[in-house]
Amino acid sequence: MSESAASDAMERKALSEVEGAVGRLLEEMDRLRHRTLRAETRVRDVEALLRRFTRGDDDPAQLQKRATELQAENEEMRARIEEGREAVERLLARIRFLEEQSGE
Repeated sequence: MSESAASDAMERKALSEVEGAVGRLLEEMDRLRHRTLRAETRVRDVEALLRRFTRGDDDPAQLQKRATELQAENEEMRARIEEGREAVERLLARIRFLEEQSGE
């Protein structure tokens, strides 16, 4: 292999490595751009909430009280649903029993 051919091969290899590095950097920049956009959106949302609290639009104590009330309502609803399921199961058991009795 001549010096010129060896030099060309080295240049192509170096160029290929540079192109690969630039490609990886561009991909990383794209990922960072997306992360930055998401972070900026979250910051705007948090700033809007903060403005609402500082203006007094929403009282944190009132929000906490309402959250507690909703949790209690949620627990009550779950208990009612469970009672309803149990009642349906009892009815289904009766229906099955009656079907068995009438089938004999």
